[in-house]
Amino acid sequence: MPQDSFKPEIPPFLSRYLIANPEEFASNLLRAYERGSIALAQLAERPDAKVGPYTSASEFSAATETLTSLAETWLSDPVKLSEAQTLFFGQFANLWNNVLARAMGMPIAPLIEPASTDNRFKDPEWSANPFFDFCKQAYLLACKWAEDQLATTPGLDERARHRAEFYLRQLTSAYSPTNFLATNPEVLRETIETNGRNLLEGANLLAEDLRSSGDLMKISQTDANAFELGRNLATTPGKVVFQNELLQLIQYVPATDKVRERPILMIPPWINKYYILDLTSQKSFVKYVVDQGFTVFVVSWVNPDEKLAAKTFEDYILEGILEAVRAVKQESGVEKINVLGYCVGGTALTTGLAYLAQRGEEPFKSCTLLTTQVDFTLAGDLLLFTDDNQLDSLDALMTEKGFLDGSRMANVFNMMRPRDLIWPYVINNYMLGKKPFPFDLLFWNQDSTRMAAANHKFYLREFYNENRLAKGEMDVGGIKLDLGKIKLPIFSVATREDHIAPAASVFRGMQMLGGPVEFVLAGSGHIAGVINPPSKAKYQFWTKGTNMANLADWQTSASVTPGSWWPYWIEWLSQQSGGWIEARAPGKKLGVIEDAPGSYVKAS
Repeated sequence: MPQDSFKPEIPPFLSRYLIANPEEFASNLLRAYERGSIALAQLAERPDAKVGPYTSASEFSAATETLTSLAETWLSDPVKLSEAQTLFFGQFANLWNNVLARAMGMPIAPLIEPASTDNRFKDPEWSANPFFDFCKQAYLLACKWAEDQLATTPGLDERARHRAEFYLRQLTSAYSPTNFLATNPEVLRETIETNGRNLLEGANLLAEDLRSSGDLMKISQTDANAFELGRNLATTPGKVVFQNELLQLIQYVPATDKVRERPILMIPPWINKYYILDLTSQKSFVKYVVDQGFTVFVVSWVNPDEKLAAKTFEDYILEGILEAVRAVKQESGVEKINVLGYCVGGTALTTGLAYLAQRGEEPFKSCTLLTTQVDFTLAGDLLLFTDDNQLDSLDALMTEKGFLDGSRMANVFNMMRPRDLIWPYVINNYMLGKKPFPFDLLFWNQDSTRMAAANHKFYLREFYNENRLAKGEMDVGGIKLDLGKIKLPIFSVATREDHIAPAASVFRGMQMLGGPVEFVLAGSGHIAGVINPPSKAKYQFWTKGTNMANLADWQTSASVTPGSWWPYWIEWLSQQSGGWIEARAPGKKLGVIEDAPGSYVKAS
């Protein structure tokens, strides 16, 4: 056989990764490199590339310091270090032996598998292709080894261990083989099949994100052009019936001929915009409650600028929440209303309840609290961003600007779940070169708001850093607050996978209230566990636990029900809402300012 007729046989698992058009591939790769280099150079000059509070640079610096200190701790114990190294190399020797055995055709079970909730390795090639299978298992073994070593490291206090766990999670998320072209089969296939056009498109999308970002780099999580407030989001019919410099009050048009006597006022967090409660018509919590025959009012907080820098947490209660309560009572003509608070809106509401209780006032029949913390002892990862040094740096920034830009808090929330909220979009946008899929919830997530300087300083220091409300040390309007004085019925919802208001933290806080508390634990997380319409038939919820020692014991003794907690809550709310009356048209007494969703929520 002539030598030049010999063609080596290419293994099937490699054949799909051969470049069909090397010339076009090289051209696209060069163009992507050029455009990407320009974009990255611009990124390096942005404010978030410099050390400052809640920036990428500051967190990288904190991670380096934390993990270096951890490494020094390991090095200080040579015996333990030697044992750890032996274990590490032993695991990789076993993995390599498995690779060789598999190459010889032997059926070999993997040494380690991704968790069922880990969606990074769903592509079949991660198991079918020996190379990618090795990368996957090597990565998972290294992660588990590091986590186990950290868990058994002696001499770390709880806060130091928590900080190390957080930054180790950032590191391991960043170094996943899914985040690199050569070790991600999906990206590699796309690169081969398109001759590198995906990388060129990715460089273009990076440049677009840089152009549309403000002070901090924002990775697009959804198609921003797919949604518009009043068109396909926040569409429940209603009217703005009251406003001041802190809020607009929306009253919704009734959907039934008869409504419950007592209305409900909903107070969302000011860290995000209110329409999380009124997404698409299929997901709208507001619409669901209106359809059940309730008169619904919702606070739409202003997006503050430097003019509201001096507005305090106390102002948000007295001039915000309590003014909204006054307006609702005036419009509805009832003495007592029902009220609902979500996240920090619930924290402020509960603070207001304690203030009113101390004064001997009770304008409410009931209160619903969604993912609301009042004791911050177990507040989770956010505690890592509220030590004295971080807060001093943040105070300086907010004093200079008069507010905290919402993108900084968004960065923090994203870092708490990097595997879900950062790296999938880096891969999709910049490596696969695909525009993100339209998703209403992520559109809302990126539609962030500013926080007035004085208000946010108080919230972070007094709640997260000092935990003064739970300690009975907080003062509002010259009155020392006591959570035990709150006697009205409370319906409290925590979510099992909440990374912002951990369920254990919510549960602990509810034990401090002086009245009856109906505690409900919902499946999923901070948003999906709350915005879970019954029509979706997703998740589950737990009720009626009898063991109140801690959340785990309570859940063990509780009853579980499939689906949404909304119908269960409606039954409870109906008992607090009186009889049926003629439906109320919005603004009969206060007048109508404009149509919902109002102008405050649209302000950027």
